[in-house]
Amino acid sequence: MIHKVLTRPEFEKAPPVLIDIGASGKIHSVWKKIARYAICIAFDADDRDFGYVKEESGKYRKLYTFNCIVSDQDVEDSDFYLTQSPHCSSLLPPDEKAVADLAFAEKFQVKKVVKIKTTTLPKVLQELNMHYVDWFKSDSQGIDLRLFKSLGDNIIPKVLVAEFEPGIMDSYVGEDKLHKILSYMDQTQHFWASDMIIKGDRKISPRNLKAVFRSSKMQKLGRFSLKQNAGWAEITYLNQFKTENNFSQRDYLLGWVLSTIQEHHGFALHLAQCGSENFDDVIWSSLIKYSRQKLKQNIVKLKFMPAVRIKINQFLGKD
Repeated sequence: MIHKVLTRPEFEKAPPVLIDIGASGKIHSVWKKIARYAICIAFDADDRDFGYVKEESGKYRKLYTFNCIVSDQDVEDSDFYLTQSPHCSSLLPPDEKAVADLAFAEKFQVKKVVKIKTTTLPKVLQELNMHYVDWFKSDSQGIDLRLFKSLGDNIIPKVLVAEFEPGIMDSYVGEDKLHKILSYMDQTQHFWASDMIIKGDRKISPRNLKAVFRSSKMQKLGRFSLKQNAGWAEITYLNQFKTENNFSQRDYLLGWVLSTIQEHHGFALHLAQCGSENFDDVIWSSLIKYSRQKLKQNIVKLKFMPAVRIKINQFLGKD
């Protein structure tokens, strides 16, 4: 069904546009279902862990890669802090004192500071002659919110999915933390929070870990035996599709696809029903049927079991 939707004329003229900031690591798993129909714009200033773009670029309809800093400030170049782990490198200086008592503190150690070319999202979109963004994904190590806001008032209300990875604890000097993103996205009234995963490390300094466990193997086992702290979040927002934003049939179709691949079948059904009410096209009856089937399949797949376990634990007084 996704293939049927994304091969329609609407997407030949205006394919899905995905923005991936901090693209080191593997291709975003959920994008694999739509990549061959989509244009991806990927950024990562630390190319020590950027091989996947070259290896998997053929999986996108079109892929643009930029080994540069993305900033909300229109400057030619900026200081970039290369850390022990490429996943921690940032435009912002790491707060090494704040992370010193965490097991992964060494990952934030600055190896060197380099001057690197800087660009902005509006400048890149203009260069590529693109006037919309469907899926914004940012793991910029501290500036996710300001990058999203830099898209401007014409683009933001029609972003269909927005993903951020903000800190909860202090990791960088002057970072956009989770509470700022929650506040801003609530104020826009364009989005609803569809998913959030809390991640973290362990509250033990490398020094204490090494003092307790002599071998590196035992240090690793000791570290992962501890409970995680609430260090950062992976939070996703979906557009609410408020009518005042004048969404087209193309937008509703893509909203249905993106909700479906994220398994928000209730919201996908809602969008299909709205599409059926607003647009005279037989596709909507098929999408309504598909979403209803997915909702029924959830029962067969026992997707309700986590809720059952919670109820049992509450009954047994284990909540």
